[in-house]
Amino acid sequence: MRIRSIGTRLTFWYAGILSVTLLFLGSTAYGLLAYSLSHDIDSALEAVAKVSAGQARAQGSAFFPRDVDELFRHYLGFSPLNPSLELFDTQGRPDLNRPGSPAGKLPLSPKALKDALRGVSTFETIQSPGPYPFRVLTMPVIKGGRVINLVQVGISLENVFKTRRRFLLIMGAVLPLGLLLATVGGWVFARRALKPVDRMTQAARRISGEYLAGRLQETGTGDELDRLAKTLNDMLVRLDDSFRQTRQFSADAAHELQTPLTILKGEIEVALRSPRSPEEYRGVLNSSLEEIDRISSLVEGLLLLARADRGVLRLDLKPLELHELLEEVGAQMRLLAENQAVSLDYGAMEPASIQGDREHFKRLLLNLIDNAIKYTPAGGRVTLSLRCDGKFAHLGISDTGMGLTQDEQKQIFNRFYRVAEARSQSGGGAGLGLSIAQSIAVAHGGRIEVESTPGQGSTFTVSLPADCKTAISASS
Repeated sequence: MRIRSIGTRLTFWYAGILSVTLLFLGSTAYGLLAYSLSHDIDSALEAVAKVSAGQARAQGSAFFPRDVDELFRHYLGFSPLNPSLELFDTQGRPDLNRPGSPAGKLPLSPKALKDALRGVSTFETIQSPGPYPFRVLTMPVIKGGRVINLVQVGISLENVFKTRRRFLLIMGAVLPLGLLLATVGGWVFARRALKPVDRMTQAARRISGEYLAGRLQETGTGDELDRLAKTLNDMLVRLDDSFRQTRQFSADAAHELQTPLTILKGEIEVALRSPRSPEEYRGVLNSSLEEIDRISSLVEGLLLLARADRGVLRLDLKPLELHELLEEVGAQMRLLAENQAVSLDYGAMEPASIQGDREHFKRLLLNLIDNAIKYTPAGGRVTLSLRCDGKFAHLGISDTGMGLTQDEQKQIFNRFYRVAEARSQSGGGAGLGLSIAQSIAVAHGGRIEVESTPGQGSTFTVSLPADCKTAISASS
């Protein structure tokens, strides 16, 4: 069964790592204890053997310490169990006239005898008749450059075995208890550490598409959980804005579609109330066709924006000479400008070439120029210009119209947004022209920026990646 709780998983991981750590430390401590005990035993045996060898060298066969226990206590720090001190001749035979150890004589191994005759001391652990082995040191007694006797010193390892067993029993009792307490403590701390996550979870459950105003509580500590809460709050702000824009977009789209549909329905209903002449029916059909064209244009704009939002706007990218296209669109819009008593002029026109979709980019220019003409009063002027700085082409559409406030400049590219004066004008568009133009510019890797002063006019600048050198050489 998979454990779903992060706190429980953290506790298990903590307990597992702690168990491995405690086992490693316990094993290391046990190894160090065993080594220390063995080293102390060997050091004491060596000290006793040296003293005994010195006495044997000085006294010869008359040597034998009066109190073996006192000798071991002096060098070992305590009186060991069953100490043994023997004197052998070079044939490995013990002096039968000397008393042995309390537990009886320990055997002399062939290896120890051979090493002693070569002048080398030998440490051995041998099995005794009792339940515990003996640690034995066989040391040669050298006098005049030759081996005259062998001293064998040994003690039982009963105390060492009992000490190690006692250590294992203590570790076996303390480690599980320590692990249990540490695990409980880890669980408590994990719960406390993850408590902010529970609060965030409860707060997140109260947030839905209908209620995005709620926010997660931030502690201000700057830790990982606080940064997570801040990141989620930032995401909720973006979601709230997105949902608000979507709801506003849906309401605006429904409103814009409702007007032509209502007109279309009313004209058809009026035409069906009584018989009409062919001319009257033709007039109704022409008016209906205008409303259908209006609906079609609105739907087409909405589809273009939807494809742009999803990143699936199809572009037929080909080399496109911007200065030629700008002159072509300007010539088409000149008649509209004249009907509005607005002059359409050209400023600086530097050749520039881009990789672009001709039809989409032409629509961008038509929307911007139409917007400039529409909101420029009679007697005003619209100026088209194009300059290139080597890497980017900057296409400008300037007008002497009503201008925009700072707040209007921030919202002018929002869908269905129209300034107050534009809403009051008859025949105003749906407010999608600038949104469509911006989407087309972004799809081409560019952007549209606006600079405006209320009452003096506006300048829309389209910046696009361009190859100026290619365009200049092509135009020369």
